[in-house]
Amino acid sequence: MSIADALLQILDRKLILPAIQREYVWKPSQIIRLFDSIMRGYPVGNFLSWKVLPETISKFKFYGFMKDYSAFDNRHNPVIDIPTDREVVAILDGQQRLTSLNLGLRGTYAYKNHGGWANKPWSYPERRLHLNLAGEAPENELGLKYHFQFLTKNDIDSSADDETRKWLPVSDVFDAPEPAAMMKIMARYGEGNNERSLDLVGKLWEQVHKTASLHFYEEDDQDIERVLDIFVRVNSGGTVLSYSDLLLSIATAQWEGDARAAVHGLVDSLNQTGNGFNFSRDTILKSGLVLADVGDIGFKVKNFTTANMAKLEDGWDAMSTSLQVAVGLLSDFGLSGGSLTADSVLIPVAYYVHHRKLDHSYRESPKTREDRDALRSWVLRSLIVRGVWGSGLDTLLRDLREVIKAQGNTAFPVAAIERAMSRRGKPLAVTDALVEDILSLEYGKARTFAVLAALFPHVDTRNQFHVDHVFPATQLDRKRLRQQKNADGTPRFSADEINDLLALRDRLPNLELLPGLENIGKSDKTPDRWLAAEFPSEDDRSAFLARNALPPSLPHSVDEFKDFFDQRRANLTARIYDKLRTQTSASTETAAKAPLVDLDEELAEGDDSD
Repeated sequence: MSIADALLQILDRKLILPAIQREYVWKPSQIIRLFDSIMRGYPVGNFLSWKVLPETISKFKFYGFMKDYSAFDNRHNPVIDIPTDREVVAILDGQQRLTSLNLGLRGTYAYKNHGGWANKPWSYPERRLHLNLAGEAPENELGLKYHFQFLTKNDIDSSADDETRKWLPVSDVFDAPEPAAMMKIMARYGEGNNERSLDLVGKLWEQVHKTASLHFYEEDDQDIERVLDIFVRVNSGGTVLSYSDLLLSIATAQWEGDARAAVHGLVDSLNQTGNGFNFSRDTILKSGLVLADVGDIGFKVKNFTTANMAKLEDGWDAMSTSLQVAVGLLSDFGLSGGSLTADSVLIPVAYYVHHRKLDHSYRESPKTREDRDALRSWVLRSLIVRGVWGSGLDTLLRDLREVIKAQGNTAFPVAAIERAMSRRGKPLAVTDALVEDILSLEYGKARTFAVLAALFPHVDTRNQFHVDHVFPATQLDRKRLRQQKNADGTPRFSADEINDLLALRDRLPNLELLPGLENIGKSDKTPDRWLAAEFPSEDDRSAFLARNALPPSLPHSVDEFKDFFDQRRANLTARIYDKLRTQTSASTETAAKAPLVDLDEELAEGDDSD
């Protein structure tokens, strides 16, 4: 169809937007490029539409296209009521382009003046798209040929005497369905006899009213799951959309309030906890389904029914509080966005908090310390073992929910939870392979903090702790090692020896957790000197070494580093078996006999970062 036909259908609400569409995001420069392409006769792309039958219309909420966009106070598409006695066409792909055509040919775009106050309405004057009839576009990096520009009324008035600027509102072209009407407009602007102006306007009029440049592929299947699948596929080339983006839009359509604002606000609040987290909308929406006790917690449209969304909305305040307490606990455990290797661990923690109706006092009370320690140990161990929060996540979360619901009324049911995990092939048992994996962890890796926090529970992770090199990394620098000489001037270390030392420098046996200020004060002192200065008493020194699984004597020089590393490695091996031992008697044999996760479910769930 032609551009004018499409805009008339938008005006008549025959072309609409389904709730799964995201909001309008194009900038004025993108609209100008689109109109430049139209003038040149370039294809502006295909569009995907969905024929919505009357019986389907009533199940969802739909939006109209934006006509007057304001970056200050009008960013949202208007909700519209569609009569259920006729079919409509919903746009699945092409919203940004069609909205841009609608704004350019029928409406306005208000963006902030350069240097204007962001919170003042007068900084966002209304602008209409104009075409300069006096000349081509000034030299530009975008390769634009035609001079389109969004202008305010003041802009037009100030250029009235400029012969290089003859501005025609593009909306006049849309308002002239016949050539004769367009000629009258040209005469009114005094350009009726100007061949160049007539050529420009005629070209734009032809592209808007006559050329069938918009090509639509129409999907008529009424299965929303299929429609969503198509929608995700066709949008993967632009801003990638996740199912949670789409389902959040559906939730917005189902809620009485503003689901989008509620979820975004909670995500922002949670991510500002402690040293900061990076929770996504996916995690928070999934948490909502779990905490609301929705049976199937998969990201499927059938789970975002009006009934389930009502349940989610009714309990949102309580769920939000539970999530805030849960994130506070993760922060208390020393975790943050940089060290939390799997966001999904938040969900069972939040469900336990929600099930028991715990508040923030749980995080501090001496009466709950033992329970907090058990929860902390389980959280950290689940983050250490690879693959726990990966595939089969929905099945695991449902199992953990059932265990907490049945056995978590008075305390966190660690043993029962670990038995359920083992049955799902996700045991927390310490194996030789896991030990080797842990010992090879390096400085700066996300799992490293979780391992050290689990191995050394005496560390109060509510305070600021740093992962620190026991033997200073600065003294194991390649350049510094190359510069060291023997008495006769020969290199103290061969190239192979230097490589060996560097390979060990950042590994777990040379790492410890120190309070932030102590770590700063330690700087590049050798371990033995720092220990003597920090703990003058021999008893205090011995206690520190024992708490941190360090050998009886610490190295004074690089020559002693490798012996120290081997001793610390042996100490950590023993501590790993002791501190990370599973709370259940389930063996790896049980895990081997666990039922296989359904392949369709695994593919649908994806894989959490682990």
